Amino acid sequence: MKKISFIHAADLHLDSPMIGLKHLPANIFSRVKESTFTALKKLTAEAIEQQVDFLILAGDLFDGEDRSLRAQSRFRTEMLKLAEADIPVYVVHGNHDHLNGSWVHLDMPANVHVFHSEVETKVLQTKSGEWVHLYGFSYATRHIFDRKIDDYIRVDGADFHIGILHGNESTGIDHNNYAPFSVKDLHAKDFDYWALGHIHKRAVLSENPPIIYPGNIQGRNKKETGSKGFYHITLSEIDAKLDFIESSDIVWEELVINAESASSFHDVLRLCQTAISQVRKIQTGTLLRLSLKNIQLADERETRSLHDDLMELLREDEKDEVSFVWIVELNITESFPIDKEQLKTEANFYAELFETIEQYDNVEHALAPLYEHSLGRRHLSQLSDAEEKELLEKAEKLLIELLYQPVDRGG
Repeated sequence: MKKISFIHAADLHLDSPMIGLKHLPANIFSRVKESTFTALKKLTAEAIEQQVDFLILAGDLFDGEDRSLRAQSRFRTEMLKLAEADIPVYVVHGNHDHLNGSWVHLDMPANVHVFHSEVETKVLQTKSGEWVHLYGFSYATRHIFDRKIDDYIRVDGADFHIGILHGNESTGIDHNNYAPFSVKDLHAKDFDYWALGHIHKRAVLSENPPIIYPGNIQGRNKKETGSKGFYHITLSEIDAKLDFIESSDIVWEELVINAESASSFHDVLRLCQTAISQVRKIQTGTLLRLSLKNIQLADERETRSLHDDLMELLREDEKDEVSFVWIVELNITESFPIDKEQLKTEANFYAELFETIEQYDNVEHALAPLYEHSLGRRHLSQLSDAEEKELLEKAEKLLIELLYQPVDRGG
């Protein structure tokens, strides 16, 4: 029975700047900066250990169109390891590392095969004799909105046909609609596997044939939570085996703790410590966004200590841990019940305020100055509907808390 084995990874974003994390302790920041390269090393080590027939990298190997020399050099080192193991690598470049960028060029070893700007077919005969046709293209420029899927044409004469496509499944609304396609489009091509890239969240769009986004190999910001990695695929004439391999050295997590049962600072501290122990991952660093909800301590001094001292206590001893859990953001919400109907009876202003907020639909205009700034254009992604709603809810709560001061509890 004919069979092939390969690794499918995408969105390496090597040497990503990890925006907004320079406040971390030096050793943790250094590890975060190194994390994309650490993930790449895990990827190549797995390929060599499993002695796969080939490796697919489905776009955005580099974080920017300038492709830093550091990133190219580190990538080349790993590709040389694969060359020594006689493992070919098939690469498409995506919107971040498109072919029209400007960079100092480093030659890659002969085992690295890069697809050009038009869809083409590359032919491989594996060491065990199977013939494989791989189809793909690299982005010529940053913005490709054409239906490149129409140019993928199956060429007879192979045991296995694999499509490589860096693009957006057309029903997805959270990302730019680059090289759009539908699952139906891919099924119609009669390929044995589709190696997708561009979306950083892992997703299996179809099992027969497998159509897979592996996600990125290392989370880079608070939106990219959870473990990241790549797929080891075994394809035969009758089935497919899909094994997800974790590669991220640093994991982003988000944790919400309902602290309504806590009556003291110590109670809150213990709740946090218990929760942190549950998210800790062996040999992996964790960057944690922690939210404490429904805080209502009787002692004002203990409440102040939550804001002044809790973060420092929770970070204590984490700096030198290999399996650290470092809190990058702590949000504390005190229990402050808001009765909108009651507030409306106290002043007409509140009724007008709530009505304005409910009807507000110009979030994009309000945020425009951020996106028009050069740094904003480069690093900020568009907000989803859920994120816009959350932003409005936070703004409403903040306004009410600023306008309405509850009766002083004394002390």
